[in-house]
Amino acid sequence: MPLTLAVNGQQRSFANLTPPATLEQTIAAMDLKGDRIAVEHNGEIVQRVRWPQTLVSCGDRLEVVHFVGGGTSRRSCVRAESR
Repeated sequence: MPLTLAVNGQQRSFANLTPPATLEQTIAAMDLKGDRIAVEHNGEIVQRVRWPQTLVSCGDRLEVVHFVGGGTSRRSCVRAESR
Protein backbone atom coordinates (compact mmCIF):
# COMPACT_ATOMS: atom_id res chain seq x y z
CA MET A 1 0.00 0.00 0.00
CA PRO A 2 1.52 3.39 -0.98
CA LEU A 3 1.97 6.18 1.52
CA THR A 4 -0.75 8.82 1.06
CA LEU A 5 -0.38 12.24 2.68
CA ALA A 6 -1.81 15.73 2.54
CA VAL A 7 1.11 17.90 1.37
CA ASN A 8 0.39 21.64 1.48
CA GLY A 9 -3.32 20.85 1.39
CA GLN A 10 -3.14 18.49 -1.62
CA GLN A 11 -3.53 14.70 -1.42
CA ARG A 12 -0.39 12.99 -2.66
CA SER A 13 0.55 9.30 -2.93
CA PHE A 14 4.08 7.95 -2.82
CA ALA A 15 4.11 4.57 -4.57
CA ASN A 16 7.73 3.88 -3.56
CA LEU A 17 7.09 4.40 0.16
CA THR A 18 5.14 2.11 2.47
CA PRO A 19 3.80 3.41 5.76
CA PRO A 20 5.24 4.17 8.14
CA ALA A 21 8.11 5.92 6.37
CA THR A 22 10.49 8.45 7.85
CA LEU A 23 10.12 12.13 7.15
CA GLU A 24 13.61 12.04 5.66
CA GLN A 25 12.53 9.35 3.15
CA THR A 26 9.40 11.32 2.31
CA ILE A 27 11.33 14.55 1.66
CA ALA A 28 13.73 12.61 -0.59
CA ALA A 29 10.78 11.08 -2.48
CA MET A 30 9.57 14.63 -3.21
CA ASP A 31 13.02 15.51 -4.65
CA LEU A 32 13.38 18.43 -2.23
CA LYS A 33 16.65 19.82 -0.91
CA GLY A 34 16.53 19.50 2.85
CA ASP A 35 18.69 22.55 3.47
CA ARG A 36 16.19 24.85 1.74
CA ILE A 37 12.92 23.86 3.38
CA ALA A 38 11.10 23.79 6.70
CA VAL A 39 8.58 21.04 7.40
CA GLU A 40 5.55 20.96 9.64
CA HIS A 41 4.20 17.47 10.40
CA ASN A 42 0.65 17.32 11.75
CA GLY A 43 0.88 20.89 13.03
CA GLU A 44 4.36 20.63 14.59
CA ILE A 45 7.57 21.98 13.06
CA VAL A 46 10.15 19.18 12.84
CA GLN A 47 13.84 20.06 13.15
CA ARG A 48 15.92 18.63 10.31
CA VAL A 49 17.98 16.51 12.73
CA ARG A 50 14.75 14.69 13.72
CA TRP A 51 13.66 13.82 10.16
CA PRO A 52 15.30 10.35 10.23
CA GLN A 53 13.40 9.41 13.42
CA THR A 54 10.05 11.05 12.59
CA LEU A 55 7.57 8.51 11.24
CA VAL A 56 4.98 9.53 8.67
CA SER A 57 1.80 7.47 8.20
CA CYS A 58 -1.14 7.53 5.79
CA GLY A 59 -3.40 10.51 6.39
CA ASP A 60 -0.71 12.66 8.00
CA ARG A 61 -0.43 16.33 7.03
CA LEU A 62 2.79 17.97 5.87
CA GLU A 63 3.29 21.67 5.23
CA VAL A 64 6.52 22.36 3.35
CA VAL A 65 7.91 25.88 3.11
CA HIS A 66 10.76 26.73 0.72
CA PHE A 67 13.34 29.34 1.64
CA VAL A 68 14.03 31.89 -1.08
CA GLY A 69 17.07 34.14 -1.05
CA GLY A 70 17.99 37.22 -2.96
CA GLY A 71 16.43 40.61 -3.37
CA THR A 72 17.52 43.93 -1.98
CA SER A 73 17.45 44.88 1.65
CA ARG A 74 15.29 47.83 2.66
CA ARG A 75 18.33 49.59 4.10
CA SER A 76 20.09 49.46 0.72
CA CYS A 77 17.03 50.90 -1.00
CA VAL A 78 16.74 53.78 1.46
CA ARG A 79 20.42 54.61 1.12
CA ALA A 80 20.18 54.64 -2.68
CA GLU A 81 17.11 56.90 -2.63
CA SER A 82 18.66 59.48 -0.30
CA ARG A 83 21.61 60.19 -2.60
